[in-house]
Amino acid sequence: MVVDDSDRCSYTLIGTKPHNMAPAKAGDALPDVKLDELVDGEIKSVSLKELFAGKKGVLFGVPGAFTPGCSKTHLPGYVADYDKLKAAGAEVIACVSVNDPFVMGAWGEAHQADGKVVMLADTRGELTKALGFELAGLVPVLGNVRCRRFSAVVQDGTLKTVNLEEGGELTCSLSNQILDQLKQ
Repeated sequence: MVVDDSDRCSYTLIGTKPHNMAPAKAGDALPDVKLDELVDGEIKSVSLKELFAGKKGVLFGVPGAFTPGCSKTHLPGYVADYDKLKAAGAEVIACVSVNDPFVMGAWGEAHQADGKVVMLADTRGELTKALGFELAGLVPVLGNVRCRRFSAVVQDGTLKTVNLEEGGELTCSLSNQILDQLKQ
């Protein structure tokens, strides 16, 4: 059971929803979206559904690679807590952002995420839109609609919990919050 202990976060499940609908809710399946990953200098298409098929893991999303909150707190926390997350049952840990795969690859390399966190580019924002997690307020700064910060426990293609940040907060979607949820 996930308890809402903050006015700044909402806890629900994620799933596939048409664009411009309310954020997905409990019981929905992980959207069958293809994302991009940079592997050995080559772009690899990754089915999010296949990545989590038959596995328990963590999916977290951020507004942008190399942005202050994401680079100082969000991604480094998941890299640092990798062993704890694995011990709690995570077989896959993946980060997604509306960026291109080259930027995501460089960002992962800069934070020693290789072998710990799968760095996925939601290049066209398809996952972000399917989830209803658009963050439009950053368009003047980042150039396009971005993903709200979130984290989710995924089990065999179903999102069991999600921690959805309000505005630019960095609280409920951090690795220490998802760690307790993995153990449930």
